[in-house]
Amino acid sequence: MIINEIEFSREVTLHICSSLEIEKSLWQCFLYVKKVMPVDELILVAYERNSGMFEVIATADVNGGVVQSLKVGMSLEARKNIENAANLSPVRIVNEMLDDPIVKRFAKALNWPPSSVIVNRLILGGKMTGALHVRREGKEKYTKDHSRLWSLINKPLAIALANSQSHREVVEHRELLADHNAYLQEELQLSTFGPVIGEDHGLKEVMKQVKRVAPLASSVVLVGETGAGKEVIANIMHQLSPRSKGPFVKVNCGAIPDSLIDSELFGHEKGAFTGAFVQRRGRFEKANRGTIFLDEIGELPLQAQARLLRVLQEKTIERVGSSDAIKIDVRLITATNRNLEKMVEAGTFRKDLYFRIKVFTIAIPPLRERRVDIPLLVRHFMNKKQQEMKLPWIPVVAPNVMDRLLQYSWPGNVRELQNTVERALILSGGNPLAFEDIPPSGSRLQQQAGKAEEGAILTLKDMESKHIRMVLEKIGGRIEGKNGAAALLGLNPSTLRHRMKKLGIPYGRVHNSTRERRSE
Repeated sequence: MIINEIEFSREVTLHICSSLEIEKSLWQCFLYVKKVMPVDELILVAYERNSGMFEVIATADVNGGVVQSLKVGMSLEARKNIENAANLSPVRIVNEMLDDPIVKRFAKALNWPPSSVIVNRLILGGKMTGALHVRREGKEKYTKDHSRLWSLINKPLAIALANSQSHREVVEHRELLADHNAYLQEELQLSTFGPVIGEDHGLKEVMKQVKRVAPLASSVVLVGETGAGKEVIANIMHQLSPRSKGPFVKVNCGAIPDSLIDSELFGHEKGAFTGAFVQRRGRFEKANRGTIFLDEIGELPLQAQARLLRVLQEKTIERVGSSDAIKIDVRLITATNRNLEKMVEAGTFRKDLYFRIKVFTIAIPPLRERRVDIPLLVRHFMNKKQQEMKLPWIPVVAPNVMDRLLQYSWPGNVRELQNTVERALILSGGNPLAFEDIPPSGSRLQQQAGKAEEGAILTLKDMESKHIRMVLEKIGGRIEGKNGAAALLGLNPSTLRHRMKKLGIPYGRVHNSTRERRSE
């Protein structure tokens, strides 16, 4: 078949430059080329001079165009040939791919069958920027006439590759910027804090310790029950530190699936795993020159604990899919409601990591041990929620109700109190807040809570398990809904289920069948 050179040059140039989304333009180019010469696939690759590697950025065949991110390394001898490409012919034919040291590496990486290949070296400014491979299964499929046609469009192909690379960098920077801005918005909300409720009363000793350790770079462990205010204390510690102008990044270790922990903490490169369409910075990288707060650190699996220890020791991270070390400068604050010493004894928490993070420990008392703060907290949450909900009245507490609030044990701590105030505002209809869902002093539930309080020698894990079971028993095992266990405990339903699973507490059909057997 005789191919018109001018038409071929014009059509390929138009198609390859038709879109900044290189996979689309490459596919349009493939559809045209397939009409005029044998071809099974077009492969566009970029050359990275610093690393001496090629990156396959897009392929196109009869099924369409696909964005790729596959890196292919080259030998030192091959690199010399590649970087002297300005002195070589821009196009060459490889009819036996395994005999060519460069094409052979692509064939192995992309699992090509025995094929003939036209290699179009893309050169701009005398430097190799990449290549376009035209592949057809079988031997001796291409001639010098085919080679001459592709040599006519070397420059348009090189320009299309450069434009595609620039476009990709803009998109990636835009996504990274959007991601960073989202964190900045969170940080701005957390960066301003007024007087700490209880600073002069129930949290007086805690705040003394916070002010003592905040100016230092030492790692701190916050120990306390769920909802006691560990995140608030961590944020205050950050704001009182020399890093206050840097980011404060929080991570709930118990809410991240095991398969995504590395990506969340340390980031990943594009193409590192299925679904990794763009490069992403991890939480440690985002916290650089600031503070990272690892809540529920006892929930980290052992493999993640080992990687975290290495990061803390070497002060570098590696994104998933990359071997490049990135230096970080981060102050670490951790929190737990579990007994880490017992976890170390049981082999579920690394001993070396435990001693690495446990430089300074601050114990945050539960709300029942600082009841003096309850009236102040109620007033604070009433004012805060009244503004957030834009209520047209100023809320007040009904007579004699504060005594009931002071008697209640608040197993969900400050978080439960906050949610209780919000529920009371919703139900009040403008009347004084009655807090009708808080059981009166002397009730069976209060007696049960009192017994739990007397058992202070229980581990935090045992106390948490006991209280969750008590709440479930009270409301018939219901987890979700307005009066469900999650709402009463101030937790997200999925978080509560995850916690129950960890504690071995049955729910759903298992819980119902257990209750039925008890009733029998």
